[in-house]
Amino acid sequence: MTDANNPHVFDATAATFEDTVIRKSLETPVLVDFWATWCGPCKTLGPVLEKLAAEYHGAFVLAKVDVDKEQELAAAFQIRSVPTIAVVKDGQVLGAIPGALPEGQLREMLAQVGIQPAEPVDDAAAEVPSAPLDPHAEVLRLRKLAEIEPDKAEHQLDLALALLQTGAAVEAEHLLDKLPANLATDERTIKARARLGFAALLKDAPPLEVLHAAIASDPADLRARHLLGVRQLVGGDAEAGLAQFIDMLRRDKAYADGLARKSLIDAFRILDDADLVSRVRRQMSALLLV
Repeated sequence: MTDANNPHVFDATAATFEDTVIRKSLETPVLVDFWATWCGPCKTLGPVLEKLAAEYHGAFVLAKVDVDKEQELAAAFQIRSVPTIAVVKDGQVLGAIPGALPEGQLREMLAQVGIQPAEPVDDAAAEVPSAPLDPHAEVLRLRKLAEIEPDKAEHQLDLALALLQTGAAVEAEHLLDKLPANLATDERTIKARARLGFAALLKDAPPLEVLHAAIASDPADLRARHLLGVRQLVGGDAEAGLAQFIDMLRRDKAYADGLARKSLIDAFRILDDADLVSRVRRQMSALLLV
């Protein structure tokens, strides 16, 4: 039932589920379509899900599970009827919905879990690397643009992001607070808020040497370990900061309502080192599945 021409649709098995669904969901939401060859409604729902996966351009991926071939997976998800759709995001199962929902309801369900259509990727354009921008020059450019077109809130968001690159967190936060509702939930705004959140944690935090001394005295001091990770992350040593969050997760997943996992996910949003993020995501996934 899968479409070989659709890169966002694939068959999932028990052997591949951890990599292709659980770990993948840390980067991109995954819809899991539990179906069977003998199921009439499945033949109606499957093509609609595959169509949406193509139209959403990678905003989510669709994993197809044949319940007759993958009875272990079906039992793990407590599938009692087919078709059933499960939503997996950030390594967690958000819920399972039985029945062949019409396309309109499927779109509503996707919106409810924060999945919106992405823009199609221009492969030709993606091959041409863009020159790095001087953040201070970009701030000046965007200030002028905002003055010329003050009614365009997009310029305010762009300016806030540029200000964050220069360390002007207070002005950036002021601009973010004034954004209209449609931009307040923009992925770029969420990323900026994550940066601000880390910076705010350091307002009254002890200096690096004090935090190092606290951890040397008591390696299980997770509060000190968290603040040290934040200081290292904000200070530019992302790998060391992520290592502190991973150590927290290894010691106590539930500490402070899952603070280690939340900190890792927020850090992933703001880091541009794809290799580092991918490596640490795998470590986080392995610890969460233990």
